[in-house]
Amino acid sequence: MADGHSHGHSHDHGGGANARRLSITLALVVAYMGAEVVGGIISGSLALIADAGHMLSDAAALGLTLFAMRFARRPATPLRTYGSYRAEIIAALVNGATLVAVAIYIFVEAAERFSNPPEVQGSVMLVVAAGGLLVNGAGLFLLHAGRGENLNMRGAWLHVLTDALASIQAIVAGALIWAYGWRWVDPVASVSIGLLVIYSSWSLIRQSVAVLMEGAPGHIDVDAVRSALLAVSNVSQVHDLHVWTITSGFVALSAHLTCSDRRHDDAIFKDAAAAMANQFGIKHTTIQIDRDASCDVVDHVPT
Repeated sequence: MADGHSHGHSHDHGGGANARRLSITLALVVAYMGAEVVGGIISGSLALIADAGHMLSDAAALGLTLFAMRFARRPATPLRTYGSYRAEIIAALVNGATLVAVAIYIFVEAAERFSNPPEVQGSVMLVVAAGGLLVNGAGLFLLHAGRGENLNMRGAWLHVLTDALASIQAIVAGALIWAYGWRWVDPVASVSIGLLVIYSSWSLIRQSVAVLMEGAPGHIDVDAVRSALLAVSNVSQVHDLHVWTITSGFVALSAHLTCSDRRHDDAIFKDAAAAMANQFGIKHTTIQIDRDASCDVVDHVPT
């Protein structure tokens, strides 16, 4: 039998640019979070307090994202042969979990206010929420370019997106309270914010758990991968096929290929690696060639 490895992965994801975007967004979020807390206390608005709480989770999420991004750049060691790439996935999972925790807090507070809606100063609520929307809009603009690069950045972007939408809901609620005195709008807006947070966090949590459980990436059809390997010349069987994600954008594959002709090992390795890279974007492959019963068993390591 023979073993072959193909390693063509570079894991950067524009780290320097993303770190700068995150740092600026974090500064904006922290600066306005205090204003929302004060505005929520003065106006008596739960929606503003909920939005401030979400901004606090945003600040923690952005800080965690920055830390994980820098930690993930650490080189591989004999104990961590893949390096620290999974730090980004753990950070994404924590970000999703904090979003759910914020939503639960909002639901509990809103339930109490439905039975006894307090006085809310709609005008103060409206002005503060409008300022929050501007800050979150700036954050969305800054993070937009990096949101598709990995789950860690997507988690940070989702935090800011849900906060921006929460600010819009708080603006609408503030306007209705100011114009019509509808105090019940405040807890209704809060529940809407909570539902929005749950919805946005579910996909992030699901994808993070899938990576940590080493499931096959959602965009790769493993049956199609098997068919592509079987299409390689001289390959008769494919078994022990595994496709998993180390971190966002870093997909790995290992497989055993049964071949009938031991004279073409080098060609098999090259063709299989090329098929995986060209058809599925998998550039980190480990392939072992096994012999069928009709072939002599020899070891061959390609150069």
